[in-house]
Amino acid sequence: MSQPRPHRSRAVRWLLWAAGSLALGLGLLGVVLPGLPTTPFVLLAAACYAKASPRLHAWLLNHRLLGPMLRDWEQHRSLTRRTKTVAVVSMALMVSLSVWSFRGRLIAQLALVLLGTIGAWVVLRIPTRRPGAQSSSSSS
Repeated sequence: MSQPRPHRSRAVRWLLWAAGSLALGLGLLGVVLPGLPTTPFVLLAAACYAKASPRLHAWLLNHRLLGPMLRDWEQHRSLTRRTKTVAVVSMALMVSLSVWSFRGRLIAQLALVLLGTIGAWVVLRIPTRRPGAQSSSSSS
């Protein structure tokens, strides 16, 4: 895998760093907030950091929890069906729990359902890796 090269413009690198940091923050919030997907935001952060700061990109790739997902994404550009299922089911469970805890507050419940639906839609739009595709790129 080739080393990403930072953008030439200092202003563009700064904007990419800011966008990557915001995306990473949203991704980390997605771990605890129902309906906010973690995976797409972490992938966006890695893409931004790849062009803004190779050091931060390498840090994310080597992160104990986020690194395996990012390395897998960079190698295959898709998610396994299991990863997508876990993401959508866990979002659905957290949204359901949140909707139940906000009973009597219809607007909050509708907002939670809407955000959860958007989160699931985002995850489901990511390409799904076909079975057996994991070993196809190991020869590179």
